Order: sequence, then structure tokens, then C-alpha cells
Amino acid sequence: MKKALTGEAECIAPVGAVLGEGPLWDPRIDRLVFLDIKGERIFRIDPETRELENYAVPGMISAIGLCASGGYVASWRNGFTRLFIEDGAVKQTPIVSVETDLPSNRFNDGKVDPKGGFWAGTMDDDEKEVSGSWWRLAPDGRAQKKDTGFKVTNGPAFDQTRGRMFLTDSAAQTIFTAESDGATFENKRTFLQFGKGDGYPDGMEVDCEGCLWVAFWAGSAVRRFSPDGELLETLPLPVRQPTSVAFAGDRLFITSAKVGLSEERLKEAPLSGGLFMAQLARPLGAETALFRG
Repeated sequence: MKKALTGEAECIAPVGAVLGEGPLWDPRIDRLVFLDIKGERIFRIDPETRELENYAVPGMISAIGLCASGGYVASWRNGFTRLFIEDGAVKQTPIVSVETDLPSNRFNDGKVDPKGGFWAGTMDDDEKEVSGSWWRLAPDGRAQKKDTGFKVTNGPAFDQTRGRMFLTDSAAQTIFTAESDGATFENKRTFLQFGKGDGYPDGMEVDCEGCLWVAFWAGSAVRRFSPDGELLETLPLPVRQPTSVAFAGDRLFITSAKVGLSEERLKEAPLSGGLFMAQLARPLGAETALFRG
């Protein structure tokens, strides 16, 4: 398989996010949208001009997707919601709440699936309990629990060509796969298992060639794996905690976090929490899925 990366990653938005996450290319405005979960901010940036928009969000928004009817679908502290950015502010319309009996849980990573639903995973905010689950918000507004028994949920990513999806328990250093058309979820099994020195697999995306790109928390890198799980390429990063990835044509975007880093670590990696961009040898981004609700 041909090499995909052409050079080093560049920090295009040194925002110092506490927990940068959720990068999403929005072709409607030609902007990369990304989040600071713990900082309760949403950003939009033009990668050409580096013009940056910065908005406060109503609550701990953890993942977003594009809505076919306009605006964004999102996961937040304990449910799903709609977001609109209008007149310089973020407006929110709640859809449905879940896990109201688990006050220490919050939503983490998520993504729109090929069937027009929105997947998001919950986790114990203190990262102590194995209390996380994966939920799917259907276009009709109903939320269904798809799997449970996770400590730190990340992903998902969808491989439409092979009819499967990927999701991660970062704390267990495990990437799982399951048969899925987006709405279904069957035969979950381990796809890749990592160990000491590898870092923790975090956010990820499947490119148009079927390869899986994974950000490695505490691994200072993004790695590209073949459809069979072979390591193909590694993109080193000047930060310890990369969190997620997104494509826009021949560009790769990477979010990162500074949460939990000591002053010494931050001096060594002052761009922690920044948004990075790397040039690709060819366009690898697939068409962005839309939430149909």
C-alpha cells in the first residue's frame, strides 16, 4: 500500500485545550470544527487563513456530527442534543437523556454512522469504574444501548466497504471490531491489542482506502493500520496526548490535550492542547456522514 504521509505535522491552532477532541470537517463552511470537552469550548478554523472562531458551549460537549437539516448533533454530559451556532453564540436543543442513574458518567467520543444515526460512548469521568456503554441515537430520536463494560470509550470509526465498525476501550489498550452497517452491531471481537510503551488508542477514523488511523494518548503519535491490522505508518507529534483525527481531502487534522500534565511536561511540550495538521500524499477523506434526525 502506498505511503500516505508526506511530512511532519504543524500546529495550526495552539489553543491549549484542556481536553481537545471531536475534530470534524464541515464542508458547508469549509472549516474544521473541534472541541475542548473540559474547557467547554467549541472551535472552528479555516486551515487556509488560520482564522479561528471560539465559542463557549452550554455544558460538556464531547462529540459532534453534521445534521442533514442544519447545525450539529452532539453528545454532552448525559445525553444527546442539537447545536446551532448563530449570532456569535451556541444554542442547544436537548434530544434525549441517558444514564441518569449514573451521575459520575459522562459521554465521551462519538460519530455519525452510515445509516444516519449518531454513536457515542459513556465513561466514568474519574476513569475509575468500568461503567461505560456505547449508545446509538437513531434518526427518530430514540437512544439504544449497543454494548457495555467499557472504562474509557473512544471512536467509533466505520468501514463501509467491509461492513464493520471499530471502537476502543482506551484504558484496556484495545481496539475492537464488529460487523455493522451503522445501525447493527454483531460479533464484537478484538482487532488490535497494545501493551507497555505503545500508548493508549484514542480517537480514530477509517480512510477511503480502508485503513484505520488512530491517535495514541501517551504515545505522541498517530498510527495508520491496514485493513488487516498491519502497522503501515507513524506520524510523530510534539505532544504527549494526541486525542483524535479527521480528514479533509489531502489533509489530516489531529486534536490533543494538556489535562493531567505537570508544569515540567508542559514546558517540554508547549503545544499540548493544540490542533495539528499534516499533509497527505493524496486525498484520503471519505464523504462525511450526516445525521438524519
